[in-house]
Amino acid sequence: MKRIGAWIVYVIGAISIGYLALYAYAMFTRQELTPGDPIKIFRNQNAPSYSQGASQFV
Repeated sequence: MKRIGAWIVYVIGAISIGYLALYAYAMFTRQELTPGDPIKIFRNQNAPSYSQGASQFV
């Protein structure tokens, strides 16, 4: 049982180190936001608008 417990600790440690590495990568490669720049939102032009009929249920 001790050996299985040790392997579980190693696996959890490896997953946490991988998560921290991905977080660091995301922080160092993100786009810098500056005030006044427009927010880039990509939306399909053919997508339906679900907010048109919302007022009828209020």
